[in-house]
Parts: sequence; C-alpha cells; structure tokens
Amino acid sequence: MKIILTHEVATLGAPGDVVEVKDGYARNYLLPRHLATPWTKGGQKQVDAITKARATRAVQSLEQAKSLKGNLESAVVQVPARAGASGRLFGAVTTAEIADAVKASGAGTIDRRTVQVSAPIRNLGAHQVSVKLHPEVEATVKLDVVAAK
Repeated sequence: MKIILTHEVATLGAPGDVVEVKDGYARNYLLPRHLATPWTKGGQKQVDAITKARATRAVQSLEQAKSLKGNLESAVVQVPARAGASGRLFGAVTTAEIADAVKASGAGTIDRRTVQVSAPIRNLGAHQVSVKLHPEVEATVKLDVVAAK
C-alpha cells in the first residue's frame, strides 16, 4: 500500500515522504494513529505542502538544534527512579522520563520521540543516551539515574 507520512516514523521516514508498506501495517498501525494517510493523486498537493513547511522549519531549527546540542552535552541530567536495595530499578527509565528530566534540569525542551536509548536503563548510575535534534545534529546526553525518595 502506498501512503503519505504525516508524522515522523523512525523506521519509515519523515512527514511528507511517500512510502510503500504492507497493507496490514498501514491499516492496523499507521492509519488509526494518524501517522499516515493513503496516497492519492490529490494527496500529492498535501505532500508538496508538508515538504515546503518542513524545508522552512529546517533552516530555523538547524541553528536552534546546534545551540540546544551545546546545552544538552554540557549538562548532567538527574533522573529519579524507584530502585531496590541492590540498585536495580523497578522497571526501566522511559524516554518520557528522560525528556521530563532534561526539561526540569533547564538544559532545554526535547520531544520524547527524539530520545534514542540503545539498551533499556535498569540500574542506578551514569548512562548515556542520544537525542536526534535535527537530521544533521545529534546530541549525547549524560544521565545520572538516582534513587527516588
């Protein structure tokens, strides 16, 4: 099935991209969550509008992304989490918790969907995650997972 992405999907592409996916993936996941719309000839106008808007935002956001990268890489963000006596967490640190901790630390505001965790964070201590701020800019954030009181 040919679809037009309306939101960024990590494995497929950015808004405005026309991609070919399996019917079930489109019908059961992408379309109900409003991440995509079916491709039509009239939908090409929508693709053009999305790509034009993305191009104007990209120029502005590149400068903002570079300044935000400096803020994120210079700060150590503390993430409180519930943990047992051995230092193992009850669950894992989520990307939403990381985004909230970055905002609370004053380093900047990031979207949870831009946070990329290589392996689940399940222990107290120092960890690193990457944040994709822009297609050309990626920042590494130092996390300090501490026990919540």
